[in-house]
Amino acid sequence: MNTLDTRILGMLIKDGRASYAEIARQLGVSRAHARERVQKLLEDGVIEQFTAVVNPEKLGKAVSAFFDVQASPQGIEGIAKELSELAEVVSLYIMSDMRSLHIHTLTNDTEALERFAHKHLFGREHIISIDCKTLVSRPKQRRGGPRL
Repeated sequence: MNTLDTRILGMLIKDGRASYAEIARQLGVSRAHARERVQKLLEDGVIEQFTAVVNPEKLGKAVSAFFDVQASPQGIEGIAKELSELAEVVSLYIMSDMRSLHIHTLTNDTEALERFAHKHLFGREHIISIDCKTLVSRPKQRRGGPRL
């Protein structure tokens, strides 16, 4: 990757629908060169996919919650697999201690959040502890990956 690639990534993070012509115009290169660089970023796996960023509140998902779950090492992968298939789970990470899951959920309301926790987390074998915090505000949010 070079400086041009970094600038292209920055543009695509802001607007994944930016045309090759727009990228080229802003960076002072030819449209063909811009297309070539984007294709190379795709082939190299730097860009994994183009996607839409959806406002969850517009879909009625008013409660954004983050769970930190401690689990026994022998159960963590099974728990992660099952939870990752649930509609409420937006993202799920197994942390480096191999005993922790960090889970982001979106639900319609606090009652739905409580139902999710009771049904999928509380009293479950291999889960040792659960900490849940709900989102209050988003001073900065990740859109499309890290800012380069």
